[in-house]
Amino acid sequence: MSKNKSTISKSSTYSEMGEYWDQHDLADVWDHTESVDFVVTIQSERIYFPIDRELGNKIAKIAKLHGITPETLVNLWIQEKANQPDNSIHKE
Repeated sequence: MSKNKSTISKSSTYSEMGEYWDQHDLADVWDHTESVDFVVTIQSERIYFPIDRELGNKIAKIAKLHGITPETLVNLWIQEKANQPDNSIHKE
């Protein structure tokens, strides 16, 4: 990479680049830009599961009582269950 991190702002640090864009508008330098093609691959670190609305409401109320988010509460409960020695599902 060149000494400058930006061809437009001529900044050598991200801090300088931020200061430049705080004072300038892209429309003012649009003719100095060029098109580029790139691929962005985003893989979520989360998996979402649907929860019954009534159960979700109960979880939200319990989480609020504990001062945590419903997502945190659900993750804690699932982690606790998954770490039990016998975590198999028993059908009755």
